[in-house]
Parts: sequence; structure tokens; C-alpha cells
Amino acid sequence: MSDVHTSNKAAIAPLRAAMYDFDAATVRAALEAILAADAVVHMCHPFGDLTGPGELYERCYAPLLASLPDLERRDYIVMAGVDDFGNDWVGCGGYYTGVFVAPWLDIPPTGHQLHMRFHEFYKFEAGRITEIQTLWDIPEVMIQANAWPMAPSLGREWHVPGPATLDGVVPGPWDRETSTASCQHIVTMLEYLKKHPSQGGPEVMEMERFWHERMNWYGPSGIGTGRGIAGFRNWHQIPFLSGMPDRGQFVDEIDYHFFGDGNYAAVTGWPNMIQTVTDDGWLGIAPSGKRITMRSLDFWRLENGRIRENWVMVDILDAYRQLGVDVFRRLREFNKARVQGTIPFPVGER
Repeated sequence: MSDVHTSNKAAIAPLRAAMYDFDAATVRAALEAILAADAVVHMCHPFGDLTGPGELYERCYAPLLASLPDLERRDYIVMAGVDDFGNDWVGCGGYYTGVFVAPWLDIPPTGHQLHMRFHEFYKFEAGRITEIQTLWDIPEVMIQANAWPMAPSLGREWHVPGPATLDGVVPGPWDRETSTASCQHIVTMLEYLKKHPSQGGPEVMEMERFWHERMNWYGPSGIGTGRGIAGFRNWHQIPFLSGMPDRGQFVDEIDYHFFGDGNYAAVTGWPNMIQTVTDDGWLGIAPSGKRITMRSLDFWRLENGRIRENWVMVDILDAYRQLGVDVFRRLREFNKARVQGTIPFPVGER
């Protein structure tokens, strides 16, 4: 008999398949089959919290399908495991893609194929999904539409790849020993990261102990990708800690769900970070002294006992919102001179 984590990955496979060949009726039926009617759905800003499969489809997927009529979902990570509280999770990472022909969230269409990264975490109980925590990289869509109205990224903006080893869709059976070790490696690494800067310089993090020298840190759009420890520190960690040096001091007020599956580990939490924007600010936003919460949903891949790849999603738009910056209002101002309309699909066909 299959273990529960392999069974849960199999249970979500019909939904993933329905979204690959995206058809409204098929996707709705797949959502209703796997989601509990009262499932809590935590979506990124501006969607907010939703309830059940019907509201999830109408509020999120229907408008996306209207803008990308050939909408397609591609998963490059599908993993599962149990957290410290005994909850069973399935984590999926990948991207939605299609030809962008109608405005979406006031982002002007391009007439070209776009990609939008997602991290989606599903809590399972008795074979059904009772909670979802999801981040969509909406800033990535703005950047591809040449419509990102905020400060440019420090890191590299690109189409973030799946695992170099092409094994992110982790097969069963679930390996408890390896999975637990992968998860513990991440938890310990994060404990060491939090030592800096309050307990010393960068050396207290012991980065080389935990991270491969050729690591890739795939950050969210608005931050971008960093290659190697230097890239991670230059394009993310140093600016992040400069603007929010009290990071990691409010762990009793946040929620973490860590789990592992083979050489992969993941964390989800809503929220799972609290810090105060001070010093010289962050992401080009002036410091306000305001404490904000953040949602960071991550995947890690270990190789020979160290982290080789780390996929990171942060609800950047919600962070801006808490700091009093309405990115969507700024987006509308930024794009006033552009023609808002629908491009005939298929584009240019005669």
C-alpha cells in the first residue's frame, strides 16, 4: 500500500493535468473533486483569502484564463511530507504560461507568450485539500509587459528554471530518513543565518557549510536571482538586512511548516516573517519604522549534502501594501499612455 505522501501527490495529479490542458469545465470539476467545500485558500495580494473551489476559480483562474486563452500550467517541483505539527502537505512549484492578449489586474497585454511563476502548498486531510497557501509572481508579469512601476531588481530577472537534475517531481515511496535529513539541514541553516548581524559578521552564518559554491538563489521578481554565495548576499541578503536588521527576532509570532521529500525541502507559512523597515529602507521604499509581516514560500534542493538550488517566492506586493505603497495604482499611472484593449487571438492569424 502506498504511503500517504505518495497518495497525496497522486491525488493532486488530476488537477495538475486539468490545468495543463486548461479547460474551464474540466478545471472546475477537478477543483471540486479535490478541495473541501470550506477549504481555506490564502492567495497573494491583491486576491486575499478565499473559501472553497468555486470562489478560487471565479476570483483567480477565470480572469487569468480570459487574459491567456491558451493558459497552461507546468510543474517542475511536486513534493510532499509532514511538518512538525503532524500536518501533511504537498508543495508544487512551476509556472503558468500562455499568450497574453487581454489586460489582467490592469497589466497591459503583450500579444506574446508570458510566464508567471507559482509556489502552491496544499494541506491534506483524509485525501482532500483543506488549506492552500499560494504565491503567484505577479511582478514577473508586470516586468514582461514592460509595466513594472517600482524600483528595478538588483538581481537577474529571467525565466527561472526548474531543477538542474530534472527530478523535482519526486516519485514515491516517501523516504523518511532522507526527507527528514534534508528538512533538518534547512532548519539548521536558517538558525545560522539568523545569527547575522546580531551575533557577528557574515562568518557566523557558516555559509560554506550549508550552501554549494555554485548555488542558485532564485528570488522573486523585484529582487531577482543571485548566483553563488556572493550573488545571494549582494543582490538579496545585504539589502534585506540593511533595511530590516531585526529579521528573525519575532519567531514566536509567526508560523512555519517545514517538510522534506528526498533531496528536496520546503517551507510555507502565512506569514512566516516579521521585521521592521528602518535604516535606509528596502526595495527603494523610504524607511518608515513600520513592522511588517511577510509570506515566503520556498523550495530547496540538496546535492551531496549542501544546498545547490533555492526557489524563493515572497509576496512583494503585500509588503509594498503594508508600507503604504499601492503598486497597482502606480501601475495605472505608469501605463496611462498605453492602449488598453484585447488583442485578437490567435495573434496575427489570417
